[in-house]
Amino acid sequence: MRNYLSIDIGGTNLKYGLIDHSGNLLFKQQKATPTEKDAFIKEFKEIIAAYQSKILGVAISVPGKVDSQKGIVYHGGSLPFLDQMNFQTLIQSDFGELPVGVENDGKAGALAELWLGVLQDQPNSAAIILGTGVGGGIIINNQLLPGSHFQAGELSFMINNYQLTGNDKLVGMSCSAVEMIEKIATELNLADKKDGLAVFEQLSRQNPAAWKIFRAYCQRIAYLILNVQSVVDLTTYAIGGGISSQPLLVKTINEEYDKMLLELPLVKQTLVRPKIKRAKFENSANLYGALYGLLQKLDQSAVAD
Repeated sequence: MRNYLSIDIGGTNLKYGLIDHSGNLLFKQQKATPTEKDAFIKEFKEIIAAYQSKILGVAISVPGKVDSQKGIVYHGGSLPFLDQMNFQTLIQSDFGELPVGVENDGKAGALAELWLGVLQDQPNSAAIILGTGVGGGIIINNQLLPGSHFQAGELSFMINNYQLTGNDKLVGMSCSAVEMIEKIATELNLADKKDGLAVFEQLSRQNPAAWKIFRAYCQRIAYLILNVQSVVDLTTYAIGGGISSQPLLVKTINEEYDKMLLELPLVKQTLVRPKIKRAKFENSANLYGALYGLLQKLDQSAVAD
């Protein structure tokens, strides 16, 4: 038995599956995420109980700031009832000394790509996860950068428009994939304002109104990459999130990055252009990344012993 239970806790769904030590996903299922703490804990423990006899450990991806060494979540992002929850204690109180790994969802996306995706053999790289906000993870010397307060890679909180006020200044607002989809759907008067497939169908038809909004969005992502690149000098960026399943996204971000370099000759002369690639794992990334974080934790413990 070399399987692990990996659980991706999202604001909408609890995704979970069994993954073996080599990274083979044996199955994946999902349930709606309970919106109250007690109901969440009950559902969460029932999932673990169903597979307890078949697993070597539990890996968890979760929104919020995460102390991955202690298994504690702070704030909880879209699930504020997770604030201060110690998942390691929660699990081991019912299931014994079962190994537990906990990681922030954006950082889990980066770990997935480092382990088995497009960031393999790229010791200095990053993942940018586009969704309701902008998550991410930065890899330095083949290690995830946690930061002094577990918040490195929280790209949503960068400021990218000094003329605006309040939260509108933040990358999490201006680079929200969800907001971009809704803006195009509203502009085109689509029935479902959250229908990303319908939006990309219009983009594939070269709808000018859709393209204007989309290209401006991709330009902002290119600016974001340049801002990060100027600080940490990476080789490769993996663009993830559900929207990354559309090849047009990364293609257009690359086009906008090259346009930006033409407008900024000093940048072009000084900074090496990184590769910008489509992430491999899309909606399963956090399951893989959470497990890789747990495997690294177990390896570190073995060395310490």
